[in-house]
Amino acid sequence: MNKSFKKVIFKAVALAMGVATLVLSIIRQDQGKNAIILLSIGLICLAIDKLDDK
Repeated sequence: MNKSFKKVIFKAVALAMGVATLVLSIIRQDQGKNAIILLSIGLICLAIDKLDDK
């Protein structure tokens, strides 16, 4: 898989998890545990992206 394509995918997933958490919080459908899981997935994707740079 192309390295730049992986970088875009990981950043897009991280952004999507953050936006999903925000939207669910706004419409009051979010539970604390779900928010932590979504944000953790996004953070892991960003970490993988940064580790791949080195």
